[in-house]
Amino acid sequence: MASTISAPLSLFSSSVAVDSNCSRQSANAPPSCVTLPAPSLPLHSHAARTNAYYRKITRNVVAMATGEVEAETVETPEIVKTIQQTWDKVEDKYAVTGLAVAGVVALWGSTGVISAIDRLPLLPSVFELVGIGYTGWFVYKNLINSSDRDAVIQKIKDTYKDVTGTN
Repeated sequence: MASTISAPLSLFSSSVAVDSNCSRQSANAPPSCVTLPAPSLPLHSHAARTNAYYRKITRNVVAMATGEVEAETVETPEIVKTIQQTWDKVEDKYAVTGLAVAGVVALWGSTGVISAIDRLPLLPSVFELVGIGYTGWFVYKNLINSSDRDAVIQKIKDTYKDVTGTN
């Protein structure tokens, strides 16, 4: 059986691990002595990020305790501002909320009905043919002549004005 002799390793300021039985100079070291470079740690280790995070929290707590709170401005998107302004203008918020809930329930119910019809073996094909036929008839009746197109566009604009309430 072969026996191994182990000597303690030490870490010097040159960041090289050296066997304590060997000399530090590799020129005078016997061939059995090997020096290995110390492992380098990544610059952005988890500990460094965690410490920076806790320093930031501590800084915020100290600032709040002393009354020196920095005002953090968060820009809200334009659509959120528009929705908030529109919601503030609404007089009967309960009615609008009820209509929104009823709309969601109606949408959910209609998707259930459509999926139930879609599972029937013959009806989806028939509905597809009806849809294609109606689309063809609508195009033939309303979009081929320019006077008919202008009438459809005017009707769409009038309906839009009626829905939005603009003049």
